[in-house]
Amino acid sequence: MLYSLATLETDKLNAIQNLEKEIGGPVVALAGVEAETAALPKDQLKKLQDLESQLGVVLVAVKPN
Repeated sequence: MLYSLATLETDKLNAIQNLEKEIGGPVVALAGVEAETAALPKDQLKKLQDLESQLGVVLVAVKPN
């Protein structure tokens, strides 16, 4: 299972914002995404890691459906 930022309805967003005020800091809402990670050969893994560094993001290779 992987996680991405959740899409929230107004009432859920309001509840999270209220919690943030109570605890004095930000809260991030994530939603589960059904996906199985792919095992990459070393050369392909290196390319993925290089692109992560270049873009400043986390990349995850997943198995195609």
